Amino acid sequence: MKVRIMNKKQIDFFRGVLNHQIDELMRHADHVKSEMVSQSTQESESMDRASADTDQSLKLKIRSRESLLIKKIRNALERIENNSYGICDACGEDISILRLKARPVTTKCIHCKEEEERLERLMKD
Repeated sequence: MKVRIMNKKQIDFFRGVLNHQIDELMRHADHVKSEMVSQSTQESESMDRASADTDQSLKLKIRSRESLLIKKIRNALERIENNSYGICDACGEDISILRLKARPVTTKCIHCKEEEERLERLMKD
């Protein structure tokens, strides 16, 4: 079995980062939801319909992205619990601590991610 480069203190650090991120996203989602409800009741008073629809559409896109990020954070927390956090899904090697600090939800090491993006660009061309 391969020796992991992350120790308990580092795992606890990332667990804390991920939990903080999910808490912030959930608070923001609650705020946006209540704002959308409030705005829809006031929309005829304060803005025209087109502006309200555009604003609502933008908020829904943001919520959709936040929902996707929440799912990725939950998956990362699950990987922490099953001791697979920080291991690249593609090659099985450890993901660098610096990469995890930059993107704690990542599932691929930088080399595999770059290769994935290179192949995606080739498919588009």
